[in-house]
Amino acid sequence: MKSIELEETENEKTKRFPKKKILKTFDKVFDAETLNTIHKIAMAGLIDELEFVISTGKEAYVFRAKDKAGNFRAVKIYKTITSDFHNMNQYLEGDKRFKNIPKEKKEIVKEWTKKEFKNLEKLSKANCCVPFPIGFKNNVLIMEFIGETGNASKTLKEIRVKDLDNAYSQITEFIAKSFYVSGLIHADLSEYNILVKEEKRKEKLIVIDVGQAVLKSHPKAEEFLKRDLNNISHYFTKKGLKKTEEEIRKDIRKLKEKLVN
Repeated sequence: MKSIELEETENEKTKRFPKKKILKTFDKVFDAETLNTIHKIAMAGLIDELEFVISTGKEAYVFRAKDKAGNFRAVKIYKTITSDFHNMNQYLEGDKRFKNIPKEKKEIVKEWTKKEFKNLEKLSKANCCVPFPIGFKNNVLIMEFIGETGNASKTLKEIRVKDLDNAYSQITEFIAKSFYVSGLIHADLSEYNILVKEEKRKEKLIVIDVGQAVLKSHPKAEEFLKRDLNNISHYFTKKGLKKTEEEIRKDIRKLKEKLVN
C-alpha cells in the first residue's frame, strides 16, 4: 500500500485540503486500529493507494482511493473516537439482522459499517442505483467510486438538475425497488444523500448513505418512510414540481406490479 497522502503534492489539492486541515482529518479519523484495518484491506488487494478526502460528515469521512489496476474506489471510514453514535441505536434496535447490539461505541461503529455493507448488497441485488459494495472490515467500507474522470459526483443539494420529471421518476423507482424488492426503507432520504452523475448526456441519480436503512418489518418503518416521502415532497415542490406525500405513495404503488412480477 502506498503511503497516505498528508502533504500537499499538487496545487489543486493544496487549495482544497491545506496541510492544517489534512492533519486535523488525520487526528479525527486515523486511530491506530483504523490504520491497522486499512493496512489489512490493502494487503487483501481491495485498495492500493488512499488518496484524499472527498466528503466529510459527523460520523464518517469518505476518501478517494485506487486499486492496483488504477480503478478509483470510495473508502468510507467511520470515526470511532470523535463521533457520537447514540442516535444509531434507533436504527439497529428492532432490526432482526442485529439482535445482540454491543454497548461499546467502537463495537457499535463496526456493526453499523457491517449494516451499511449488507444494505448496499441487498439494494444492488434489486438493481437499485447505489454504489456497488466491494468489501468492509471493522469501521472501513470500500465501495464503487461515483464520479467522472476521478472527480466525485455532487449531491442533488449542490446542483440543479436539468430534468425534474426524470429525477422524480428515478427517485420513486429507487424507493419502490428498495421497499418492494429489497424490503428496505432508506430512513434518511433527501437531496443531501443523492448523487447526480452525468451519463450519456443524462443525469443518473445514485443514492448513498444507506447505513441507517431498515427492514420494512422494523417497528419504526412507517415513521421512517413517511419522513423520506416528506423530504422528497419538500425538495421537488421547492424546485417547482409539486408533489404531495400521498401522490408520491401512489406513484410508488403503481410500480409495485411491474417490480414484483
